[in-house]
Amino acid sequence: MERNNLYPIFLKTKNLHVLIVGGGFVAEEKLTFLLKSSPDAKVTMVSPMFREGTIALAKKGDVTLIKKKYSRRYLKGKHMVVATTNIPEINVKIYKHCRKRNTLVNVADNPPYCDFYMGGIVTKGNVKVAISTNGKSPTTAKRLRQFFEEVIPENIDDLVKNLNEFRKTIKGDFEEKVETLNEFTKGLIEKKES
Repeated sequence: MERNNLYPIFLKTKNLHVLIVGGGFVAEEKLTFLLKSSPDAKVTMVSPMFREGTIALAKKGDVTLIKKKYSRRYLKGKHMVVATTNIPEINVKIYKHCRKRNTLVNVADNPPYCDFYMGGIVTKGNVKVAISTNGKSPTTAKRLRQFFEEVIPENIDDLVKNLNEFRKTIKGDFEEKVETLNEFTKGLIEKKES
């Protein structure tokens, strides 16, 4: 059975600078998902044209729109790049430029040219669940996202905050604290009788 070997991380996109190359539907989709999950993300978009929706969305966040064709100079100072142009040769060129600079790159809908995937995300307050299908099926990730949005309770944030306060009051060493918290939270994952 094939295994997903991706390592999930949660990026502080406020501290990073993301470049999206392209101004079409896919670029707008990537910006939408990025800002939905990380409204404080620092983003630059480069494209000869932008959709009206992208322009409106950019005003809601820390997004700079540059109405020009892609050039490698736009990679300066960028930590992550998402290439979404409808010209495959340009996307591959962007990938190669990023590889030379050790900049993480995602060429939309082209897994061999991706250092990372933008998976399905569920956010409830301080709790965030990221879903990956190893780049194989965005539809499955979407369905799993919908499932987790339904099953994670809305008050999960209260639980997180209360557990954090409770954790501060527990005496003992690390192992004893973990054991106490495990005992205290085991009801969270017990199957409910139907």
